Amino acid sequence: MEYAPGISQIATLLADPKRSAMLWALIDGGTRGAEELARLVGVTPSSASAHLARLSSAGLLKFEARGRKRFFRLAAPEVGAAVEALVSVSRVRVGRGHEEALPQPPADMRRACRCGEHLGGELAGQLYQRMLAAEWLQQRGSQLDITPKGALGLAAIGIYSQAFAARGVLQVCTGWDGEHPHAGGALGASLVTLFMQSGWLRAREGSRALQVTVAGLRAIRNLASQ
Repeated sequence: MEYAPGISQIATLLADPKRSAMLWALIDGGTRGAEELARLVGVTPSSASAHLARLSSAGLLKFEARGRKRFFRLAAPEVGAAVEALVSVSRVRVGRGHEEALPQPPADMRRACRCGEHLGGELAGQLYQRMLAAEWLQQRGSQLDITPKGALGLAAIGIYSQAFAARGVLQVCTGWDGEHPHAGGALGASLVTLFMQSGWLRAREGSRALQVTVAGLRAIRNLASQ
């Protein structure tokens, strides 16, 4: 049996709490300086430099020099996905009686962010709960059904559920934060596309966090509110 040679090497790097904390601090796709990362994870600048050098050498981080300072970001979206998956596993462990504290998502991602191709975070979770309460959606385990009432409500904002049939089963996404279940799949992707095109959400350069405009917050909160 053949084994992927990089798995154990990467696992060894992530086994160090300080290195995994540095990756988590960059999970939003943003860029942070070495000094800031050192402060966030509670190590000296020299220790942070050593950790960052190992993560960069392994291809997990990219850096750029700005004068005498270095700034770091995740090397690829797949790195973030791997870290998020490990956080999800840690949540399962806690659910089975383990006591370790779980990392909190970065503040700017908790409200609204990209979760794969759809909207995640508190805003998405609140909208999902309203859609259930308004009987726009019905949940069957991890799957979702759009009700006739929901089809009419979605059509009123320009989303036509008939087109979803060819794009697979609609599912509930628990998200990488594990705290705000929301609509994933084709419905979730259609919602975030609509919100972006309407100017209700704005992308942040180099980040998966999304800015919610004042008009957008009002409009999204009014969806499925009756």
